[in-house]
Amino acid sequence: MPHTSTRDLMWPALALADWQPTYETLHRWSQVPGKVCLALSPPQNHAWQVAFAVTARGLRSRAIPHGSGSFDFQFDLVDHGLLIETHTGARRAMPLVSRSVAEFHAELMQVLAGLGIDVHIWDTPVEMADPVPFDEDHGHRTYDPEQANRFFRALTQADQAFKSFASSFVGKQSPSHFFWGSFDLAQTRFSGRRAPQKPNADRVTREAYSHEVFSVGFWPGAAQVCDASFYAYAAPEPEGFRDAAAAPASARYVPELGEFLLPYADVRQADQPRAQVLKFCQSAYAACATLGGWDRGALERTTAWTDIELVAPV
Repeated sequence: MPHTSTRDLMWPALALADWQPTYETLHRWSQVPGKVCLALSPPQNHAWQVAFAVTARGLRSRAIPHGSGSFDFQFDLVDHGLLIETHTGARRAMPLVSRSVAEFHAELMQVLAGLGIDVHIWDTPVEMADPVPFDEDHGHRTYDPEQANRFFRALTQADQAFKSFASSFVGKQSPSHFFWGSFDLAQTRFSGRRAPQKPNADRVTREAYSHEVFSVGFWPGAAQVCDASFYAYAAPEPEGFRDAAAAPASARYVPELGEFLLPYADVRQADQPRAQVLKFCQSAYAACATLGGWDRGALERTTAWTDIELVAPV
């Protein structure tokens, strides 16, 4: 049996070409319970009510109100099942195995009905190039448990890094959370000031960027764009931001995306991978906050919970 190093366990290889069929299927699967959250949960600013959280086993929704109680979903990416649990103790599990999006959608709706949860969702996926309605999608049907677990382990490392980064900021900021639409983990800081309205913004975008923000995240990538990467961006982008010197050296600004990217493959090969992520987050934030005139003295702690030397203000 081949030896697996500690590094490969904690920071597994995640080349897009190796797991793209599983990624595309899991992305679409995740939007079915995600849209149930959207249909039943009261709206919160920046759609935080529908984002998933990274857990010790995978990705979990928030508690979703229903009648006088609630229920939630968890994608268990260790034992590979979708769990549905209610406040009464009812529990149902769907195995995560290779099958079509249409089959997954049909079974989940049947399970919810069996629990007395009557919900109607918009059944077309979002934020992808080929949005085939869930009940018509028989083409995306691959699920490789090992590849899905590799993604989960990478998410775990990204989540821990973003939580460390968050500890150096006392202004308004989001939790580290996973958006099933864009299929990325993100953490966002706010300056506290209103932002100019983005041209041609839809309702979601108009609210998401109603105030000045700086965001970092982890994204599995896209074909012809990049492999898995950490990203950072500012909105609105202050003058000079794209020319700032982000650390570490392999970080670069990509004009087509309007973001700095740091390849995950470079991070996992570093002597201290999490330190590389924190340097990236802090250097990009410092450029945004300094060039954007944020009140850094009021918004930042001088020390952080962990990795203090890595996230202290620059």
